[in-house]
Amino acid sequence: MATADVLTRDAEDLYEALNALIRVYQFRDRGHICCYDVSVTQCYALETLVKQGPLRLQSLAEEMYLDKSTASRVVNALERKGYVVRIEDAEDRRAIRIQSTDSGQELYRAIRSDLVAEERAMIEGLSPEVRQASLMLLRQLTRAAEARCGTQTNNLLATTTDPA
Repeated sequence: MATADVLTRDAEDLYEALNALIRVYQFRDRGHICCYDVSVTQCYALETLVKQGPLRLQSLAEEMYLDKSTASRVVNALERKGYVVRIEDAEDRRAIRIQSTDSGQELYRAIRSDLVAEERAMIEGLSPEVRQASLMLLRQLTRAAEARCGTQTNNLLATTTDPA
């Protein structure tokens, strides 16, 4: 079999495997996260703000591969629930940054703890070598996907089905 054919077959197999994994994760995440009164998208926004600190709306949108109007709806919903606040930008008083509140940080930590427990249960039967190899592969695939997204960002800036 020609190298190009093998590569295409491997790409098809990778597509199918990732598609199945993502589908399972989407349902799993929705089931766990929505128990906490936020959507999956809201949880991702909260995670970004907790990890990176206060961000301008445009920066948050870019981090999440959302358009600005979708990110705005996500932030509005989180603000209504008391998980984020809008603060004045110290560098540019005309600008606003979005910041997680103490309750938003607590919520994120609770959700993360729940999801990490799920991951632990999922990998406990795997050998340390398989766990480390899997982690290395996932990180490499993530970097490769991020590199591709850098040239195709406009294709990803679509609204989600889970904006608020």
